[in-house]
Amino acid sequence: MNEQKKRSLLLVGGGIASLFIAMGVGRFAYTPILPLMLKQQLFSEAGAGALASSNYAGYLAGAIMTALKARKESRVSRLKLALIVSVATTAWMGIADSYALWFVLRFVSGFASAVIFVYVSGLVMDGLAGLSKPHHAVGLFYSGVGLGITATGFAVTWLHEQYGWRGTWLGMALICAVLLALAWTKLREPADSAAAVAREGLAVPEDRRSLTSFKIRLLIVYGLEGLGYIVTGTFLVAYVQQLPAMQSFSAWSWILAGATAVPSCWLWSLLAGRIGSRAALFAAMVLQAVGIALPVIYPAWPGVMTGAVLFGFTFMGVTTLAISWTRRRMPADSGTFVGVLTAVYGTGQVAGPIAAGWMVSGSGHYQGALIGAASIVCAGALATIFPARRKGVYTKTAQASAAKR
Repeated sequence: MNEQKKRSLLLVGGGIASLFIAMGVGRFAYTPILPLMLKQQLFSEAGAGALASSNYAGYLAGAIMTALKARKESRVSRLKLALIVSVATTAWMGIADSYALWFVLRFVSGFASAVIFVYVSGLVMDGLAGLSKPHHAVGLFYSGVGLGITATGFAVTWLHEQYGWRGTWLGMALICAVLLALAWTKLREPADSAAAVAREGLAVPEDRRSLTSFKIRLLIVYGLEGLGYIVTGTFLVAYVQQLPAMQSFSAWSWILAGATAVPSCWLWSLLAGRIGSRAALFAAMVLQAVGIALPVIYPAWPGVMTGAVLFGFTFMGVTTLAISWTRRRMPADSGTFVGVLTAVYGTGQVAGPIAAGWMVSGSGHYQGALIGAASIVCAGALATIFPARRKGVYTKTAQASAAKR
């Protein structure tokens, strides 16, 4: 193994730990802990949705900040600071007694999650740019989210039995603190990232109208994905607990979603290499829409578990495909646009749980919210292929460049 490959793999390891902390726990630990807090009547379903939306509002604010401050010079120090904040806010959720303080903590946690996600994505992508087959390592890197969700699903059940909901938050924070200590030295600026980006920048330039069309389309698709997927990402466990004779499956539905997310990013990256990013993104979002709707259409364990598998297999796959596609189309200037994409995604995440929480509080069940979410994701899938390309929009040079992507 040459020195560059070794450094890249160590950086991927630090990136996996970062995503575990920020996304697997910082963002998604709330999903399996939510029903435990609801059982204690600490807040209503509408209050639960508002807490989730506070987290995603913070995520939106963090994404905007990273889009405005995309310079590489200070991203490692900001990344490390955000990781410390993420661990601290997870711990504080188990100490606080006030709903208002929980609301603030979820916002700060979301802000830190976005900063970590955007900066560590750029850091790892730059570190992998010089490898011959970077998509393998990219898929491995994004598996950190699925690993975090899976570990959270197992840990929450055990921690709650031993220490209650407060101990669950504190236990998850302790796990994250250990991972942060292990990954701290791996999170460093790749020495040859600038040269790698420069080599990628020698690719045939695209027509400006083509690139603008690509940006608009991807912003629409990714915004609809954020709005739709987050309803299941917030309320899946709570919904399953409402189903007759399905309470024992609720924790397993989340564990299954996380476990299938682990290899999904790598598999979707491979598929995109064969059929193209657009077709792979369309397929992932269609499958996700089916996965969101299936537990409602067939509310028994086969429908719930199959839905959880499809959801887990696609939600991080969509993120991987969108960011990788951006990286290929904009190799020298992708950092800022990834921040913009994350901001649009975050906007959808803010609106989704609020609307779903209101719907659930009004109707007393989650079915309408989940079907609505599935419809939104399906609309996002259609946006990847419509409107069709018009003849004459691209120059021959741009068409040849796009074909390589």
